Amino acid sequence: MAAAAVRYLRSVEAAPEREPVEVLPRPDLRCVGEDERAPVGQAEFRRVLGNFATGVAVVTAPAPAGAPHTPAGFACQSFSALSLDPPLVAFMVGRTSTTWPRIARAGVFCVNVLSAGQGELCRGFAVSGADKFAGVAYDAAPASGSPRLAGTLAWIDCTIHAVHTGGDHLIVVGRVDALGASDGDEAPLLFHKGRFLQDVPGRA
Repeated sequence: MAAAAVRYLRSVEAAPEREPVEVLPRPDLRCVGEDERAPVGQAEFRRVLGNFATGVAVVTAPAPAGAPHTPAGFACQSFSALSLDPPLVAFMVGRTSTTWPRIARAGVFCVNVLSAGQGELCRGFAVSGADKFAGVAYDAAPASGSPRLAGTLAWIDCTIHAVHTGGDHLIVVGRVDALGASDGDEAPLLFHKGRFLQDVPGRA
């Protein structure tokens, strides 16, 4: 279960030297113990927590230099601001994610905050095994070179700062290197009770 995190830690050790950041302890890479499991069923957990509406983003990272691979990216609803000084953000990703190791190796990422009309774009980045960037317009974020998707509400360009364990997920903290927002007033893409609010009849 901790393979993705191990790959990240090895990539950090092998990465070229970057601007110094605070040294943090390595996460305790272990499986969740039986005595730590709460007496709450997963279906009920999802049902109740689904009442909390969230924005939706796509986290991207550049393809390795000189490699034939496409960039990496996945749809993410567990993104948040974390700190003003220094400027930090965070997102959560499942330990079994096949995209996360590619982002970890890159050492950088860009968070693309989706607008209300980008539900189909989000669905494309939520699938596994396909070329998620086929037909998708983007340019390179200024600091990391990660894909900056066209038509989004905002983008946050980051360097991986720390990775922590959180049950069956990893908590990825990024140091913000650059960011920007659109000049329009389009609404955000919102996710609630397992679907986009824009897909609910009578909801804009």
